[in-house]
Amino acid sequence: MKKSVVLAFSGGLDTSYCAIYLSKILNLEVHAVIVNTGGFDKQEINEIEKKAIALGVKSFVCLNETENFYNSVVKYLVYGNVLKNNTYPLSVSAERISQASAIANYTKKINADFVAHGSTGAGNDQVRFDAVFNILIPHVQIITPIRDNKLSREEEINFLNENGIYINAEKAKYSINKGIWGTSVGGKETLTSHSALPSQAYPTQLSETLVKDVELYFEKGELKGIDGKLFAHPTNAIQALEKLAAPFAIGRDIHVGDTIIGIKGRVGFEAAAALIIIKAHHALEKHTLTKLQLIIKDQQAMWYGNWLHEGLFLDPIMRDLECFFESTQKNVTGKVFVKLSAYNFSVEGIESSHDLMSNKFGSYGEMNNTWTGQDVKGFTKIMSNQMSIYHQINSVQ
Repeated sequence: MKKSVVLAFSGGLDTSYCAIYLSKILNLEVHAVIVNTGGFDKQEINEIEKKAIALGVKSFVCLNETENFYNSVVKYLVYGNVLKNNTYPLSVSAERISQASAIANYTKKINADFVAHGSTGAGNDQVRFDAVFNILIPHVQIITPIRDNKLSREEEINFLNENGIYINAEKAKYSINKGIWGTSVGGKETLTSHSALPSQAYPTQLSETLVKDVELYFEKGELKGIDGKLFAHPTNAIQALEKLAAPFAIGRDIHVGDTIIGIKGRVGFEAAAALIIIKAHHALEKHTLTKLQLIIKDQQAMWYGNWLHEGLFLDPIMRDLECFFESTQKNVTGKVFVKLSAYNFSVEGIESSHDLMSNKFGSYGEMNNTWTGQDVKGFTKIMSNQMSIYHQINSVQ
């Protein structure tokens, strides 16, 4: 009787190679599993299933983790306004944790002998998947054909061709990972320090050029409405905003960062909804949170984003930070006004009953209603007292 393996499957080049290799070379019964974190519609899932069946897998299943991914991860990325290196909304690194956890649970469910993924030996995903599997299914052996065999994309294509599976080499030039929080794009350009991805490498092309005003409604930090329409769950609102904004070719960029394994890496991404939501949410927070709340939250959000990126999501400190983020959001409710245009967007302003920028207390740069000029003189003298002493003692005579 053949031993079984659960393969984290996407339908791309790497996992297609794995499906053939695991069954024909290792003689394993392959159970392909795709975890949908909001990047695929029903038609796309059907196409991926056809690919899996054509590769000869024993079974194929799609696990829908979209709402769970939002509830357990994305929500806190919004609360923290998390942008890795002030650029990247952690589109892929965030969803990998949810995907790996779902695959680990499925592996336990069918009592598989092995679990496999298509990560290379030069990226972050190998660590993220391995870490989650080591924690949740420590007695299941992990198989990683691409990493173990040190394969190039050309070698993978040749292997598949030799086994009767013909891959379009032109399409295989770019590695695309799609989820609700953005789509990553990797190719030969991102292997350099200077080359930009060509426009056609991005999944969504510019088709809207007329400026459009959009009203976003947040309730306790979560996007709940767009242009007066309320949604049953924030995932529905995110998907609606992506559909609205992506045709403007908004949210394209290249992230440069330090990988978990100690090398520098570049990745392109397209994340219209994620970037708009983070910037709009941050604008609302700047009006509704205190100075110290904003300062401390920025610091903790940096750590939260870094640890998530590096596969440490299951450490209990992450649950502690999430409780803190949750506490900061109780007054982050209101409307944010955003303007969309070709390749760009801007946050125009906000409306909130919790807005701390109230003119009944004073108008910045003009007049105040709650203190006097004498109050400021006294405050300034006390505030600067120690600095004054320092400079008087240490001034050059």
